Amino acid sequence: MKPVVELKNVSKKFGSTVALDNVSLSVPPGVVCAVLGSNGAGKSTAIRLLLGMDDPDSGSAEVLGMDSRTHALEIRQRVGYVADQPPLYDWMSVSEIGWFAAGFYPSGYQTEYDRLIRRFELKPDQKIKGLSKGMKAKVALSLAMAHRPELLILDEPTSGLDPLVRREFLESMIDISAEGRTVLLASHQVSEVERVADIVAILLNGKLVCLERLEDLKRETQEVLLSLSDETATPPEMPGNVLAHVPFGHEHIWLVRNLDSGKLLQTCRTLNLPTPQIRHPNLEDILLALLREYRRDRSGSVTSIVIA
Repeated sequence: MKPVVELKNVSKKFGSTVALDNVSLSVPPGVVCAVLGSNGAGKSTAIRLLLGMDDPDSGSAEVLGMDSRTHALEIRQRVGYVADQPPLYDWMSVSEIGWFAAGFYPSGYQTEYDRLIRRFELKPDQKIKGLSKGMKAKVALSLAMAHRPELLILDEPTSGLDPLVRREFLESMIDISAEGRTVLLASHQVSEVERVADIVAILLNGKLVCLERLEDLKRETQEVLLSLSDETATPPEMPGNVLAHVPFGHEHIWLVRNLDSGKLLQTCRTLNLPTPQIRHPNLEDILLALLREYRRDRSGSVTSIVIA
């Protein structure tokens, strides 16, 4: 199955700032892929490279089998894209901006756009300049979806929206993937995208540290909390693939893949250590642990916590 989106060893710098550092990412069709990370992690840069708005310093970017360097216009015609602050013509009405956009797409665009604005309860005759940020986001999503693109790319689309509008926005992503189309969703709203994502990619300061199906990541990852007698005590070796280890004084937190909990409990009994607390973390817990691990690493290297 050919990937809908693919980055191959992509690096991009802006002056002395490394935006992406040898990132490889592949997204299959029919899924919602959430690209997570704090501001400045490289999410928007990756999207701009995929859409041909910028060129990588090295590596290649492909969308729908087309190279983003040489087929940027065709990619943008076939992909739906919603930016954090979508550029809309404020003097137009909701209906007029759909009519204007329809001129760039095949027949059927206007009919689908009208259906979408009814679904989002937008008034056709209302001027764009009079809409709230949430209503403008719905207009932008309607414009991006009206040609029924194979791929919909969203860059922080729910930023600043009220909870109800965010919920409606994200639920529509599930409908798209159910039709066999693909959504690439860049966000830092972890708890929200956890409801809709099939695949999770985590970027930390330009490095891809996780690319995994969400259900596998959550099922196979456990958080271990152990309180030692004092800050100088040596913590036990953790039986499993340690993704992150962050000490807080005498307390230690590990994020462990494929933990052998029986072996850990036996080790703690042998060393006369207290019984550790073990639980399955949610996606936000996993992301925060990885961020703490990255910040604790003075060298800036995140190779020790790569999941992908």
